[in-house]
Amino acid sequence: MPVPKRHKTHSKVKMGRANKGLKEIGMSICPNCQEPKLPHRVCPSCGYYGTKQVLEIKEE
Repeated sequence: MPVPKRHKTHSKVKMGRANKGLKEIGMSICPNCQEPKLPHRVCPSCGYYGTKQVLEIKEE
């Protein structure tokens, strides 16, 4: 099995990790109120998860 002949420097290691940055968050649309929300989570604006109401949202 091949092994690197020389030690990889700190700067070369960091250059290799340079493309592992933050990724864009995928958003989905709530089917009840049409607001953007994170997928597979309860909608923070209306409290629905799919077609069921899970949370009671108090409106001020």
